[in-house]
Amino acid sequence: MSQVREYRQSRFSRPAGACELLLVRHGESAPARDDQPFPLVDGHGDPDLAPSGHEQARRVADRLVHEHISAIYVSTLRRTVQTAAPLASRLGIEPRVEPDLREVFLGEWEGGTFRRHVAEGHPIAQRMFAEQRWDVIPGAEPAGSFTARVRAAVTRIATAHPDQAVAVVSHGGVIGQILAEAAGIRGFTFTGSDNAAISHIVVSGDRWIIRRYNDTAHLGLSFTTAPEPPT
Repeated sequence: MSQVREYRQSRFSRPAGACELLLVRHGESAPARDDQPFPLVDGHGDPDLAPSGHEQARRVADRLVHEHISAIYVSTLRRTVQTAAPLASRLGIEPRVEPDLREVFLGEWEGGTFRRHVAEGHPIAQRMFAEQRWDVIPGAEPAGSFTARVRAAVTRIATAHPDQAVAVVSHGGVIGQILAEAAGIRGFTFTGSDNAAISHIVVSGDRWIIRRYNDTAHLGLSFTTAPEPPT
């Protein structure tokens, strides 16, 4: 009698030459104030992390320090630099700045105005969520331009790190766009991840594989809140 063979379910393994991107949203940033707009960098609001954001950054480092991370990338905005700092210090890695990881440009609503208008239920904010488009905001970055630069940033990073894992500390809108690209969808399906949450994709050529979204297990109950809009 011939021997019966068994075929177990296989576990995922990173394809040869692929790059794993651990996508970290920055920690909670300072609140917007009517009397004190955020400083601007190239037109983008650039607040520091709030005290809670620094604690979240330390917890991200605790979570990722044992991963085999070859590089850390940040945007041009300081909230990503500050979030990456504890992990970079513990791993002895100097973060690399990738300008195209910066948050979607919000035009006339930069400097903290976006948060106020969303909180007040501004008609354009309502239209933005209904149409799932940032560029209904006056002067905001066109959807096509945002999509192209985010895809270009991911492609550059993945091409530079075949068979490696990298940490990418970026913004809610950018991470949402990356995951939407991976899923082949449009809109805000993945927008609104928690501060300091970890998402995870594997880039294998033109194939982007989603492995994880909005992982907050390292933050504990004191830091998990309802999803909020970027920035």
